[in-house]
Amino acid sequence: MTILGFRVLGPLEVAVDGQVVPLGGPKPRLLLAALLLQPNVVVSTELLIEVLWPSSAPRSAAANIRTYVHSLRKRLADHDPALGERIGSRASGYILKAAPEEIDHIRFGELAARAQDALGRGEAETALDLLDQAEALWRGEVLEGLPHDHGWGATVARLSESRLVVSEQRLRARIELGRTAEAVAELRGLVTEHPLREELWRQLIVALRADGRTADAIEAYEAAEKVLADELGTEPGARLRELRASLVSAPSVAPETVSVSPARQTAPVCQLPLDLPDFTGREVVVGDVVGLFRRRREQGKPAIVVLSGAPGVGKSSVAIRVAHAVREDFPDGQLHVDLAGTSSSPRPPMTVLAELLRALGVPDAGLPRDLPERAALLRSRLAGTRMCVVLDDAGSAAQVRPLLPGAGTCAVLITSRVRLPDLAGATPVDVDLLPEAEAARLLEGIVGTERVSAEPESATAILRQCGHLPLAIRVAGAKLTHRPGWTLRVLADRLRDERRRLDELRVGDLAVRASVTLSYDLLPMSAAAAFRGLGGLGSVQFPAWVVAALLGRPHADDVLDVLVDAHLVELTGSDGTGEPRYRLHDLLRCYAVELRAQDVPAKARDATKRVLEGYLALAVEAADQLPIHFFGLYRDDTAVQPALPPGTERLIEDPAAWFAAERHTCVAAVSLAAELGFDALAWRLAAALAPYFDQRGHQDDWLQTHAVALAAARRSGEIRGEAVIQRNLGQIQLYQDSYAEALIAFEQSQLLFDKIGDARGAAIALAGLGTVLRIKGEDTVALEHCHASLDQFSAAGDPHGEAVARIAIGAVWLARRRFADAERWFTEALEQSAAIGDRHREAHALKRLAMLRQHQGNLAGARERVDRAIAIFNELGDDHCVGYANQNLGELYLHSGDLAHAQLLLVNSLSVHRRNGDRRSEAEVSQLLGELHEALSQPERSRTYSERALALWRELSARPQESALASRLQESAEASYDDSASA
Repeated sequence: MTILGFRVLGPLEVAVDGQVVPLGGPKPRLLLAALLLQPNVVVSTELLIEVLWPSSAPRSAAANIRTYVHSLRKRLADHDPALGERIGSRASGYILKAAPEEIDHIRFGELAARAQDALGRGEAETALDLLDQAEALWRGEVLEGLPHDHGWGATVARLSESRLVVSEQRLRARIELGRTAEAVAELRGLVTEHPLREELWRQLIVALRADGRTADAIEAYEAAEKVLADELGTEPGARLRELRASLVSAPSVAPETVSVSPARQTAPVCQLPLDLPDFTGREVVVGDVVGLFRRRREQGKPAIVVLSGAPGVGKSSVAIRVAHAVREDFPDGQLHVDLAGTSSSPRPPMTVLAELLRALGVPDAGLPRDLPERAALLRSRLAGTRMCVVLDDAGSAAQVRPLLPGAGTCAVLITSRVRLPDLAGATPVDVDLLPEAEAARLLEGIVGTERVSAEPESATAILRQCGHLPLAIRVAGAKLTHRPGWTLRVLADRLRDERRRLDELRVGDLAVRASVTLSYDLLPMSAAAAFRGLGGLGSVQFPAWVVAALLGRPHADDVLDVLVDAHLVELTGSDGTGEPRYRLHDLLRCYAVELRAQDVPAKARDATKRVLEGYLALAVEAADQLPIHFFGLYRDDTAVQPALPPGTERLIEDPAAWFAAERHTCVAAVSLAAELGFDALAWRLAAALAPYFDQRGHQDDWLQTHAVALAAARRSGEIRGEAVIQRNLGQIQLYQDSYAEALIAFEQSQLLFDKIGDARGAAIALAGLGTVLRIKGEDTVALEHCHASLDQFSAAGDPHGEAVARIAIGAVWLARRRFADAERWFTEALEQSAAIGDRHREAHALKRLAMLRQHQGNLAGARERVDRAIAIFNELGDDHCVGYANQNLGELYLHSGDLAHAQLLLVNSLSVHRRNGDRRSEAEVSQLLGELHEALSQPERSRTYSERALALWRELSARPQESALASRLQESAEASYDDSASA
């Protein structure tokens, strides 16, 4: 029997027999969420449209919803055919049919109701079991990660409130059962999260009293009283006040406690180190922290700030600058303690408390013997003072917690290499790398403005190689200061070699490597292994699954969190798929590479190979899902494809967004695979990237990856690989008007495909050959190749290829001005493309028909067809083809006299052609712009564009075009001369 579960109490999930079902993109998920919040009830199509498109819905909204419903049904039916019927269609909308036990929020309500009945009968043990089951259903906030429709507000609020009520009932049951310690621990967290909820404070006080901790109960009441007064301006309610009245305060005094009178200070204590005279930048961070301290002081509350950041980023310097800046605001003194949190022997709180208390005038004889009493004495001493305390190099929240004030107006500034999210009440502040301008000012302040101004390029190189890390810049500056005979170029050259860079960044006791080592040595083994592995990937950004692949684990979010919290991996933001992106700072990467060289080589290679295989699997799958049918081969179906990394299916729901996010990393991965000798991975990954490069016009990346891939395929002796890569290279060379190179590449590809008996591959290469020969004016041979290509596509059963071949044949007839023949082939291609659902090829056929109508003088018919083609290209996200279609449309506007529209389209098209390196199209558009500006009576601009076109035609050895344009320019010049002479 199939077990089905719908989950909304947390991120939206559907599970079948314990296996999570992939639900697709945001729109299908929102639709399912709307149905799940009203199960077994028809939800109207109008309401669903409002949920999915809250601002403005497309005209196709209802059709889109039908598509999403179909997709959800199919995903459910893939696990069990009967499940596809759970989402039903009705005349007015849709309904999700499910039993109460299959939906977590319904199940939650039932468990809570049964528990309430049990409590009413006095069955606390039974009630607690039911309430624990109810609480276990929650995995986060309701529909976490999905945008909430305003209509869901009441339902979401009701569920959230019910969860709090269940928490309160669970705690009440525990207290009744005598489990007061468990209740107190949980209540401490809940009152922190919901400080204005009096019922939670009441239960905490009851639990503390039941546990015999009357003093703590009174302290809890006072905390509640203060929170309510500060936040709401009210006093506790009657039930809470009555509870306070029932408490009897009987504080006990330990007999061994020594009464201590504060030693009289002749002046406020100030332990702050020197504020660096060349401290540079950080105005925003310093200003924000100083402002926070002052606001909290005015409110009569203590302030706690945690400055965290990477090794060498300057956290301590910022803390000292802030502490000096607020000395007048905290006139009772400034304390400074080094906690040695990153050393092999972090200082225990007991020792640090003794140091702080001594600084406050408490003699050794007056120091309490245990930690709680010592911490309480510090809180007592700080409560009536206005002091600033700097706790430098904290290793953990546990090390810091006993050192914090409990009341008063003190300010505490903590620096740490790790984030301290578990330090309640603290404000986290990340100290980042220096911006470029501030980094330059720091180097100038150390080395001198004259030396930097004399060699600005070398100074920029030094800052770049230091990665704008303040410690590295200080080391570099100190080296230059103590070597006045050196030019900045000498140091820049020495830093260029990454293998020597950390050796160079050392002077005296300042060393980047030593600083990073302190952080690395604190890592758990798995995090250390991941850090070393990341160094081997090069200077790239990466998603979370890469860390898991390096470790050979399904998931490694916990390891990544450790690295991010230790500031050894930087979170750079989120990509277009919503996936967080990470990177290693260049100097940290150099350190990781050094460490990786000490790993077992085979294990290190295997780890990197798993990452490369993951990228190959994702790239092939994403290419499969692109809406454009790529005219070429991008996957090797003769080899076993690597599996997708666990949990990455959702990343490629929008394949173009995934390619855009991973483009630079994938390009680097092709080179990395080749460098490591994974030649098959190198050419297969390059081929898988080609469909996206073609769609978006990333021709430089296309050429770079395929040059590497061709060498890799030849090294490995893989004929299929070389054939695929040669075909793709021929395509890009054709785009860039390198006709001789394109001809060779297509010919080599055809021969290689023939050699391995791949008829379809040979047909694709033949079609490319036909296009090159047509452009070169060899129409007869071009037709032979195109017809041969059509025959082979037909034999191979490839209708997409047939449509391409028909367009190619029509293009040859159009070039011969055989318009009837051209129209027949273009029309057949259009009809075939529409029949097989190949929208991209349909748009190409329309564009060719538009060109035919233009040649026939039917500008209106041409414009109508090219408009349809552009709409399809835009819908498919094919920027490359939009540029070419805009050229056609611009030419039509030009010839019909609409010069303003023509200029806009042609200028945009020219930009696309220049970016793609398409010189032939650039020449055509430049020539058209020359004609346009001539029509606008702007002879100088007209001549500029025309001369550019003439130069391009000469570069391309296009004699007919060159001759025609040269004659027109000559005629124009003579006419201009005659006009000026007659004037």
